[in-house]
Order: sequence, then structure tokens, then C-alpha cells
Amino acid sequence: MRPNRVTSLLGVEYPVLQGGMAWVATAELAAAVSNGGGLGMIGAGNMPPEVLDQELKKIKELTDKRFGLNIMLLSPTADDAIELAARHRVPVVTTGAGSPGKVIERLKPLGTVVIPVVASVALAQRVERQGADAVVAEGTEAGGHVGEMTTMVLVPLVADAVEIPVIAAGGISDGRGVAAAFALGAEGVQMGTRFVCAAESTVHEAYKREILKARDRSTVVTGHTTGHPVRCIKNKLTQKFQEMEKAGAPIEELEKLGTGRLRAAVKDGDVVWGSVMAGQSAALVKSIQPAAEIIREIFSEAEDVIRNLKQLLSPVEA
Repeated sequence: MRPNRVTSLLGVEYPVLQGGMAWVATAELAAAVSNGGGLGMIGAGNMPPEVLDQELKKIKELTDKRFGLNIMLLSPTADDAIELAARHRVPVVTTGAGSPGKVIERLKPLGTVVIPVVASVALAQRVERQGADAVVAEGTEAGGHVGEMTTMVLVPLVADAVEIPVIAAGGISDGRGVAAAFALGAEGVQMGTRFVCAAESTVHEAYKREILKARDRSTVVTGHTTGHPVRCIKNKLTQKFQEMEKAGAPIEELEKLGTGRLRAAVKDGDVVWGSVMAGQSAALVKSIQPAAEIIREIFSEAEDVIRNLKQLLSPVEA
């Protein structure tokens, strides 16, 4: 893989970020991805500051490579996460669920690369004006909290609208997805669901099995009425959520139903009433592999795809 703006910005060998998934993106997984040549991410989520502090200390013991921290700006602990990122001089921070202005203002002067996750052209342009170093354009195919636009449409629109590098996310799990992302104008990719099934992932084995057995229509988006839709693998929780939304349940009741469900799935293996967040690309994940092997495999596949496309599109001699 030749260096490009994303590899140079992140200081990595391969232009791939591991998604900053709450409860999933631990120091162990992030270090494995960074050691494998990508950029591993710790997901701050709603993590208590003392726990996040320990995770940031741990990853420095597990890798001497660059790593990142994802900060969910709607979290009640977001300000704590920002200050911990400053204290630990975290090399890269990605943001979601809110305006990254305060993150850029606090962390960029310290040398931190700030990359907001965006789901629209307008937001991409806004964060570029605020000083973002790059953007992750995430399509609705992704797992967890999602927007409405597909990766296929969102990425080229964002690539045309901003000057900073664009990283594609949503529905990318193999080399074909990587090649497609580059064709759409991205200079890197972010993957979440595939890395959930990395050997170093501390996610409960039952959660991993749900991804491995997923098919094309195994995921569903719930929470539209709350304003924060989430894509998960179908189970009794998503069925109950849909029933309550259809019946017009108050947002407070829906939020109560969802509280603590992600942790229950990730840590306790409750895949019936837990929130098994995963993208549509779960159907493409077939095995548990070390993170470094995943990275090497997808970029080798991408090179093969691009090489074959060049042959396919070459002019036919008369």
C-alpha cells in the first residue's frame, strides 16, 4: 500500500481505522490493530473517567504505535474524555454525536489529530471550517448509531465537498469494500464490525457468534422516533423496541428499555435481550482472525480487485 494523506496524517502503514465502538473498542483490540499497521481506537462511550484513564495507560503498555480515542460528544462523560485525551497526549481523536468544536479547540493545539464522524455533506463542510484534519463519512450500513445516507452516495458527495481527507465507513468488511471506498473518493476506511471478530477482541463469544452467523437481512435499525437510530442484529430486544415505537411509546420508555443493553451483550453475552450492535457487513464476516491478519488480508484483496478492474477496463485492441 502506497502512502497517502491518511497514512501520513495518522502515522500508520495501512489507511484503516478501527471503529471506536463503546464497550467493544478496548485497549487490547486497539493495540492489536495498531500493532498490525492500522490505527486502533479506544471507545470512550460513557466510560467513567477513572476507567478510561486505566485504558489509556494500558494501551501504552501494549503498543508503541500510534492509537486513537473516540469521544461520543452526547455522553455525560465527554468533557472528562477530552481532558484525559489532553493529559495522555492521545495522537488521534475521532468524534461523534455532536459538534466537535470544543474538541478541536482543546486538543489540536496539543498536536492531536481530530477527525469527526459525519453523516452529511453539510456537517462535513462545517467541521472542515472548524479545523478538522479529516472526516469519517459513515453510511447507514454501519452498526450502532447511524444516519440516513448510504456509503455509496455519501462518500463521493463528501469527497467533492471538502479539501481534507475523507475516510469511508459503513458496510466495509473486505478488500472489495476497500477498493470501492477508494473508487468513491476516500483515502482510507474505518471498519467496526469486522474487528469485533478479531481474535484480540474482548467481546463475549456469543456476540461474535451472532455476527458470524448473520445473513443479509439480519440487522435492523430501531430508535428512529428517539432521534438516535441504532443498527443492531435482530433479537427480542429489537422486536420489543419496534413494537413500542409502533405503539407510540414515549421516548423516556424507549430510552429506559435500551439502557445497559449494549454492555449486557458485549460483556455478559446476552444476545437475546442485549443490544448486539453490528453493521450490514456482518453477513460478510466469516471467521475469527488476528487483527493484523485481517488488515493484511483486506488490503491484499483490495490490490487484487483494483488490478482486475484495470484489466477489465483496459481498451480492447482492434
